[in-house]
Amino acid sequence: MFLPLYDGVALMFLRRPMATWGLVAANAAVFVLMSAGFFGDLEKLDLALGVIPAVLFDHASLAKGVAIVPAPLTLMTGIFLHGSLFHLAGNMLFLWVFGDNVEDAMGSARFLAFYLVAGAGAALFHAAMNPLSEAPLIGASGAIAGVIGAYLVFYPKVRVFGLILQYIPLRIPALWCLGFWFIVQVFSALAETSSNVGFWAHVGGFVIGVVLTPLFRRKEVPLFGIREA
Repeated sequence: MFLPLYDGVALMFLRRPMATWGLVAANAAVFVLMSAGFFGDLEKLDLALGVIPAVLFDHASLAKGVAIVPAPLTLMTGIFLHGSLFHLAGNMLFLWVFGDNVEDAMGSARFLAFYLVAGAGAALFHAAMNPLSEAPLIGASGAIAGVIGAYLVFYPKVRVFGLILQYIPLRIPALWCLGFWFIVQVFSALAETSSNVGFWAHVGGFVIGVVLTPLFRRKEVPLFGIREA
């Protein structure tokens, strides 16, 4: 797989991508506090705040005393939970590389709204594809898939620097590396290769991101831009 590290696209409208930085900080803070035991038992929190399709669609219910928020609200709370440091780091790397330019093209407030809508929509899509599942879906992957979709709409020709197979450095057009990423998610979802990864959330988030990008962009920012780096 391709691990993105840098895209080299300068910000045009913002001095600093405060929403992107804030989201990275919020996700990291939640992970640190949860790992330190500030919020109690981690497994119980995943059940209480993660998206459980069967609970969301009233096919099942949580044990007494577990539920903290109404099931529909978990479409938001689950976005900020991560199961491991590797899970968190991978998501935040993608957000760090691609989020600032998408935020620049949308504006900070619209980008934040876009991120949350994409994340909630991705979780709902996952739930719709697995309506009887009682496994909690957690993580920012769906929201970040939306960011990836938006980036591909804005900057398909930008050459992203990263590592292939973790060791080989290359600069690859975003259309190739992110398009291939999406294809892998679709095939993985159809093959159901892992019950621990929400591939349908990735697929749903990406599609939602592509569809919503024209509605959230600044009017002066063209779609399918020609800027290269």
